[in-house]
Amino acid sequence: MNFKIAKSIALSLALSFAGAAVAADKDMNADLNDVAISGYDTVAYFTKKMPVQGVDKFTAVYKNTIYKFSSEQNRDAFKANPEKFAPQFGGYCAMGIAMEKKFNVDPTAWRIVDEKLYLNLNKDVQTKWVSDIPGNLKTAQGNWPTIKDKAASEL
Repeated sequence: MNFKIAKSIALSLALSFAGAAVAADKDMNADLNDVAISGYDTVAYFTKKMPVQGVDKFTAVYKNTIYKFSSEQNRDAFKANPEKFAPQFGGYCAMGIAMEKKFNVDPTAWRIVDEKLYLNLNKDVQTKWVSDIPGNLKTAQGNWPTIKDKAASEL
């Protein structure tokens, strides 16, 4: 009997770890399907200077998170240099990170600063973010290392 219980526990743990291996990293903001930025094309923010919805046909995985793209060219650009195009702070709200919180984002509340993509919870929060980008960015960069591996519910 003890062997069966131990075997069952071991199997449960193995399945739990296997499931965790495919889930988005804790420091990445993704939906329940591990899709980042609500499926918006992160490269398009740089090339088209606007949010563009990605499609299922063109995807790439970065840090166990799925990114969708509007074109093969954008997907290939991302795959060649994901650090350049991935949103900062794992795609969490930049102002939230400055406040030591992890908030989801509105893909239409965005800003590129020094060739880096920053997203915000909504346009109102974005207004607060842009009122002092250097200060908010410095605070967020200081906070990120200590909160990036924590679940949003822990903050």
